[in-house]
Amino acid sequence: MADPITVLLVDDEPLVRHGLRTILETEPEVQVVAEADDGAQALTLSRQFIPDVVCMDVRMPGVDGITATERILQLETPPRVLVITTFDSDDYVFAALRAGAAGFLLKRSSADAIVTAVRTVAAGEHLVFPEAIRDLARQHVPPEASYRGPQITEREQQVLALVARGMSNAEIAAELFLGVETVRTHVSRLLHKLGARDRTQAVVFAYQSGLVPLR
Repeated sequence: MADPITVLLVDDEPLVRHGLRTILETEPEVQVVAEADDGAQALTLSRQFIPDVVCMDVRMPGVDGITATERILQLETPPRVLVITTFDSDDYVFAALRAGAAGFLLKRSSADAIVTAVRTVAAGEHLVFPEAIRDLARQHVPPEASYRGPQITEREQQVLALVARGMSNAEIAAELFLGVETVRTHVSRLLHKLGARDRTQAVVFAYQSGLVPLR
């Protein structure tokens, strides 16, 4: 039998934490190991329990969810962070993705959607649709944004644009008539140049810096 997915719940509302715990613990493969009511406690408990997934509220007194996400993802064994938010246009969501969150979920989501989201990010995947990132970027990226980092080659620019459309390495390879390993190398170099943890963060940075236009 596989090890359970361990989860840390972070929200300053006890009722919200109780609801999430009730939903998640109906699944035998999910185990809620701890709860935190602010970002500082979330960091402490992440070190202590090393959860697979942190369900993170963003608007909390004291240390907010964005700061907590940044600090938690710097741990030696970082968990995946799933942002739980009230509004899909929340100003904090884009900042959370920029900080490295694996995705976001609305608090009004169904029980099945919440369980699926936790399973998805625990498996190493992302729960952010390309359109959602672009729409959030439109709200938060100034029109005069311009890239000032390490030089991005023309081919890397093409790969990044396709990553921003949500394409997998195999789909990008087919689109550009390249080998999958070649595409993987390009993506790896892009992550390094952009200082991004993963593809989602790379896309956020790409929009933020003007590397990929917001059409």
